Amino acid sequence: MPAVRIPPVAAEVVAVRPSVPLAGAVTVDGSKNAALPLLAAAAAMHRPVHLSNVPANTDVGTMLTLLQQSGWQAARPVSDPHTTVILPSDKQRPDPDPEVAARIRASYYLVPALLGAYGRARLPWPGGCAIGDRGMEQHFKVYERFGDRSTVGDRGYLVEAATGGRGTVSIMLPFRSRGASIAALLRTVVAGRPLRLGQPNLSPEVLSVVEALRISGWECRVSEAVLTLQPPRSVSGEEIAWRVPGDKIEAGTLACAVAVTGGNAHILGVRRDDITPLITALRWLGVPADAEDGTLTVQAQDAQPTGRPLRAIASLSPGGLDADFEPALLALALTLPGTHLFADDINPGRHRNLLPQLVRLGATIDELSPTQCRFAGPQQLTGAGVEATDIRTGSALLIAGLTARGVTTLGGLEQLRRGHADLPVKLHALGADICEVIP
Repeated sequence: MPAVRIPPVAAEVVAVRPSVPLAGAVTVDGSKNAALPLLAAAAAMHRPVHLSNVPANTDVGTMLTLLQQSGWQAARPVSDPHTTVILPSDKQRPDPDPEVAARIRASYYLVPALLGAYGRARLPWPGGCAIGDRGMEQHFKVYERFGDRSTVGDRGYLVEAATGGRGTVSIMLPFRSRGASIAALLRTVVAGRPLRLGQPNLSPEVLSVVEALRISGWECRVSEAVLTLQPPRSVSGEEIAWRVPGDKIEAGTLACAVAVTGGNAHILGVRRDDITPLITALRWLGVPADAEDGTLTVQAQDAQPTGRPLRAIASLSPGGLDADFEPALLALALTLPGTHLFADDINPGRHRNLLPQLVRLGATIDELSPTQCRFAGPQQLTGAGVEATDIRTGSALLIAGLTARGVTTLGGLEQLRRGHADLPVKLHALGADICEVIP
């Protein structure tokens, strides 16, 4: 069945009512979490980069604004709004607007490109969702290994590039930090030196950067223990082409929405390897799901709830459950039998955002700690007014509203749009009862 398109949601509040089983086919956007470091990598290349499947969410828009403010050119072909070409510029504009940079977490990915272009990077502390500390200690340690100097203040930080430097840079990360792993990759590109990175993060977002570097001529070897990079023997100024992978988190959110309504649907544009932990969790709960040839299929009309307790523990380990899958799975598990345990130590403020909103809908959840909770299902929720206090809280509340009695009104859509250009539209295309609330 072909995907259905309707106009994007422009309102600041949507109303969600219990829905018929969702059915049909939709295509996910490009991944925000992959697009942001790929845009920063494009700026670090000092050559034209043609990046396709770029999502149109507001965080990506902010990153493009920061690149333009910092002297790069960003162009989009009229015929393809999801393609962006990043071009080096001769304009000297070393400092992006700090107020704009503070809107997103991913501003820190720009440090290597700014070091390569101007020898320094002055940025505010990372912003974005309020889901816990945005510490950059491991980033600064990465830059120190290249000889750079970091100075921190109350409002932000300054990194000044080292001059010279030769030979392999060896870094051992104390934990599998996604941000620090990408910082090491991009700083290596700017320095043009070999890298040996111990205990790397091997998430799809990091591997997307690795694949982009391979396309650009770098020799990359990846294992769970060590990631190595060797610079190309010669550097060409020709345009290179990269592609943003499909958004695994949007796919997981849509899959949980289909499952919670007992529907059958096809979710296109996502790689199986990226969503294997999610598929495992769905099957554990008794929801038939599989992925093949870029399509995730959920057949919840044939679901037979197992009653087994789900342990959804966010992890940075290879093959572990991405923390961004946890809120959507939590909303689903509330409707299924079993005593379920959820934990997210990676984003320690996330439960503080999500759980009170679910309680407004009538959920009974036992908080074992600020980052762990337990509850028994199934539970019957009741519609109420709730707020998307961060991206993933917003998507989980949409799922919860699909089964809650009465009407659930969701505000804070500006948060949801930071990560998804049109998630309510995609749900509506599958048959969800969602409408704009006109003030």
